[in-house]
Parts: sequence; C-alpha cells; structure tokens
Amino acid sequence: MAKETGHKLIAQNKKARHDYHILDTYEAGLVLTGTEVKSLRLGRASLVDGFGQLDGGEAWLHNVHIPEYTQGTWTNHSARRKRKLLLHRDEIEKLVKKSQETGHTIVPLQLYFKDGRAKVEIALAKGKKEYDKRQTLREKQDRRESDRAISAAKRRERGR
Repeated sequence: MAKETGHKLIAQNKKARHDYHILDTYEAGLVLTGTEVKSLRLGRASLVDGFGQLDGGEAWLHNVHIPEYTQGTWTNHSARRKRKLLLHRDEIEKLVKKSQETGHTIVPLQLYFKDGRAKVEIALAKGKKEYDKRQTLREKQDRRESDRAISAAKRRERGR
C-alpha cells in the first residue's frame, strides 16, 4: 500500500472566523483511537462546539464530535470525549501566557489529514462583540458589491 501524501480536509469551523478575531494559529497532532481514525477517514466530524483547554502543561481538545465508527464493536469510542493535542513545549507555553488574558480562547478551525496523520488547526482567538460581527458582514457585502461592479464594468468594456 502506498504512503498517503497531501492535505485532505475533514471538517472546518467556518463559524469560528465569524465569532472570533483570530490572533494566532497552530497546527497540532491529535491522540486518537483506531475507531476515531476510521470514522475520520469516512469524512465525519464536527468542530462547531469545540474548544481547547490547557491543563497541567498539556493541551486538550474538548467537545469535538467524531461519531462512532459504524463497524466498531465494544472498542468503539465515545463521540465527544476530550482528546490530547500534540504541540511543542514552547507552543504550549505561549498559549498558556496568551490565553490567560481576558477574552482569549482556543478554538479549532479545521481538522484534516496531512501525509496520513490527523491534524487540527487551532487558533488563539478573542471573541467578537455583536457590532464587530455586523461590521465584518457589512465589509464582506461591500467587497462583494464592488467586485460585482468592477466585473460588470469590465464586461461592458469588452462588449464595445
């Protein structure tokens, strides 16, 4: 069997970029059981309620939903168990310092396979206020409208 290479996306947390200001991102490995890996290979996971926590010099990922493997037996895993994140010591120390500031949290952005290994992209984030979310939406709409106007002008220009 050939070695798996490349980047295969399993799950993405689009709501995190809407709800938080992303300050810094990290790539972390995950400690998983066999049935969790098999379930992920089927492309089934949800990061919506997930968050990271630092405890005793270790990083943990909570509330990430990896459904039970359908062909699993008594060895099957629980869907929302906490999973250990594999990070370098200096990355954990940076996260500990920064996450102690008010309003900072650790959120998972995406879950993927990289060269056959399950990885999660986590971010140090600061929660947005309601008016920040509205402002971001307004900027996105304005950008879209200006792009439309530019492309329409280009089409008219080509038509002449």
